[in-house]
Amino acid sequence: MPPELNSRPHLAPGCRLGESNQQRMLLMPVRALRLNGPSLEIVERCDGHHTVQQIILDLQKIYSKAGPQKVEQDILGYLALLQKERALDFEL
Repeated sequence: MPPELNSRPHLAPGCRLGESNQQRMLLMPVRALRLNGPSLEIVERCDGHHTVQQIILDLQKIYSKAGPQKVEQDILGYLALLQKERALDFEL
């Protein structure tokens, strides 16, 4: 189920942004994800202050060459994946 547009994503307990060999990483209790490009832009905004809608609007401006619907679908899919991996929580 995709996250609600007015919810505010934040990193789940035990997860944090880190760096390894000058590569940004999302560190989770049992694994790590290498972040770059759009994935890094998304996770950096998962601070509990930005809503999902704000994240979408920000990235639609940055990636304006891609269609707005494509950007929105990709972001919602990535947020849902991170939630499934227990890396993100959402608050209304």
